[in-house]
Amino acid sequence: MLLLLVIIYLAFISLGLPDAILGSAWPIMSKNLNASLEFAGAVSLVISLGTVISSLMTAKLINQFGIGKVVAFSVLLTASALLGFSMANFALALMLLAIPLGIGAGAVDAALNNYVAQNYESKHMNYLHSFWGVGATAGPLIMANYLMLNEGWRQGYMAITLIQFALVIILFASLPLWKKAITAKQEETDSDSYISSKASNSITNNTSNRKAFGILGVKIQLVMFFCYCALEAGTGLWAASYLSIEKGLSPEDAAFWTAVFYLGITCGRFLCGFVSGKVAEKVAATGSEKSAHKLNEEGLIRLGVITIILGVLVLISPLPSALSPLGLMLIGLGCAPIYPNTIHLTPKRFSASASQAVIGLSMACAYIGTTLVPPFIGALVSYLSFALYPALLLILALGLLVTTERLRGFSPEKKHNGVLGEA
Repeated sequence: MLLLLVIIYLAFISLGLPDAILGSAWPIMSKNLNASLEFAGAVSLVISLGTVISSLMTAKLINQFGIGKVVAFSVLLTASALLGFSMANFALALMLLAIPLGIGAGAVDAALNNYVAQNYESKHMNYLHSFWGVGATAGPLIMANYLMLNEGWRQGYMAITLIQFALVIILFASLPLWKKAITAKQEETDSDSYISSKASNSITNNTSNRKAFGILGVKIQLVMFFCYCALEAGTGLWAASYLSIEKGLSPEDAAFWTAVFYLGITCGRFLCGFVSGKVAEKVAATGSEKSAHKLNEEGLIRLGVITIILGVLVLISPLPSALSPLGLMLIGLGCAPIYPNTIHLTPKRFSASASQAVIGLSMACAYIGTTLVPPFIGALVSYLSFALYPALLLILALGLLVTTERLRGFSPEKKHNGVLGEA
């Protein structure tokens, strides 16, 4: 359903909106709330822990309440938490509010990723994550606008809160659409056994997290998501410092190229969505997937990983400092296809009935990588040297290469003959 897809896109914009506003507003917030600059890291950690917990609970919640209600109540939870942020008068209150903010975000992320993976084409998964980038870019811009107008960070949070509550109204109004979509899937005929099984499994996901963890290949995917999100977050957090300290760029230029890194991810995902659509058209016209295998989902993932490695090598190489931002651009473009296409392949690789649990575990490992690795990178390069920074990114990129290659061609029906080894 087109209308439901639009609502899902809007939900992912709202998912991205709060992601970067704490960092954007914190220099002023910390003074108003008498908090240290480092306290923002503790708040971010609590948010991440909340996302991990809710990612692991999502499959059970959807089975009990349905995906429409889970998404609507989760966005309501995040909107309420953001409202609390706008009214907080002491720093510890942010720690408490970070719990529902993280829980709501994690549930929306895991639930919608699985739903789109099972019910829409690959291009829509890429577009979905592009819209997250739209939200992640718009959030800091909204906050910066209020700060420049001297209206304060509270008004910035309130503006984003109002956007979230508007989406909550839309989501609750759309509950009949979710029911209609599920009913339509249930009523599909058995003429195409694959579509029929996919439809029924998109409604019932009875595989527990423990069973999903034991499925062949799942552990490899979990390591892949850990490496990917650690690399993305580590690049976004420390690239500006590296360009400034090691390559001699001004802080303003370094910050600009870090923004270009995120823009590369967003634009790259829109491009991947366009390419995926063209590939699907070619497959439909020729009746053969081999004719487009180089640019199918797995082909795009491989191309992305190779592009990331090239970008990291540019950072490591003794090229003139003026060319260093090129490496950052390549890393951003390379990141674009990996996350959404791996999510979209999950029902094909591990069966639709297990996909919600597998995606929930994947989201949890992704958030763990995002939470733990960037602080570790910061501590290590501060203790030793920032010159080590690209080498740490290269280790994560090589981990991506190994895991994505081991997952290539994986499906429940295929006999792997030891290709994946023990998962």
